Amino acid sequence: MLVVLVAAHNEEQSIVRTLESLVAQQRKANRIVVAADNCTDDTVALAKSVKGVTVFETKNNTDRKPGALNQAWRRYCKKAELVVCIDADTILEPNALGDWEAEFHANPILGGCSGKFTMLVDEGMTQSEKLLVRLQRAEFSKWTDVALRRARRTSVLAGTACCLNNDALREVMERRPVRSDPRLVEDGPWVTTSMVEDFELTYRMRELGWETKVSGTVRAYTDAMTDVRSLWAQRMKWQTGTVEDLLEFGFNRRTRQDWWQQAQGLLAVTVRSIWLLLLVAALVTDRFHVQLWWAVPTVLFLANDVKQSLRIPHRKRADVVVAALMIPQEFFAYMRSGWFLASWTKVLARKILGISYKDGWGNQERAEAGRRRRRSGQPAMNVGSDKALAKAA
Repeated sequence: MLVVLVAAHNEEQSIVRTLESLVAQQRKANRIVVAADNCTDDTVALAKSVKGVTVFETKNNTDRKPGALNQAWRRYCKKAELVVCIDADTILEPNALGDWEAEFHANPILGGCSGKFTMLVDEGMTQSEKLLVRLQRAEFSKWTDVALRRARRTSVLAGTACCLNNDALREVMERRPVRSDPRLVEDGPWVTTSMVEDFELTYRMRELGWETKVSGTVRAYTDAMTDVRSLWAQRMKWQTGTVEDLLEFGFNRRTRQDWWQQAQGLLAVTVRSIWLLLLVAALVTDRFHVQLWWAVPTVLFLANDVKQSLRIPHRKRADVVVAALMIPQEFFAYMRSGWFLASWTKVLARKILGISYKDGWGNQERAEAGRRRRRSGQPAMNVGSDKALAKAA
């Protein structure tokens, strides 16, 4: 038995296409549930208009997406063997549920399996929005390739689109470490005190001996952030939450890869800062001289970016051009360095100096609102057609 959970908060502009992609699956879900959480728009009415969908409105939920998922899970997933979680702005290809089911049949210790993510570029976007989306497409493509090279192992079953073994979810809930605060008792497998509940859930599964993978065949198409402010808010939530959880988990064989990624991010901040300082010092002291060998690292980085752009799903010429121009990629790299540095500064300031900060969910909601785009007047997309998906991408 396979149940799909769609947590939705004010997703009127995307909920229908998400649900239509689920209804159109070759392997039909036993139940598709929209957990409508404190919606103030037409999300509920639109979801109810899609035949074959159950709409559940959360009750007194103050724990945002994790709380909505927990409520829906307790009510609709008691007999489920597989639970698919998908964001309300994500589209699955028609083979997704069937391929996921086959993976779990083939591997009895598979706890969860993520989809391979890419972003959609709409023709109605401005050029600056398209550029930002293409940069995120390249980033997600690289993340997917890294996971596939590691025998598809992943430390994050991204809540954007993943399939979960319900036995693993029950075991996580039953055996999660007891919190020091007796009020923090979870009523479902998704923890409500983490800003990255999918990372925490994945760690707990791995801790209990379950495998967590990225699917080699399930493709998921999701919306991207279309302005710098929204992108920054989203990534600060992700990165700050990851740092907090890593400090709680400590360094061990399950977290060493994540710690290495954090070290790489902080190293990038250091190298780029030193490079800028040396450049400024050279210009101020009139000791700046162009050396031909300086171009060697640049050419190598450029070649690597172009090579990686050829791996972007449904790539267009513009994706390769953006990689070849180098400047957009450098801009994105400096942004990435910025949220690495800012998140570590926030977390350490709280740990050492006791400086508090908001949990990031509010900023994430504003970021989510930033990527919701009105699609009125645009032709409907046939989610079952590869040609239509390629055109939309």
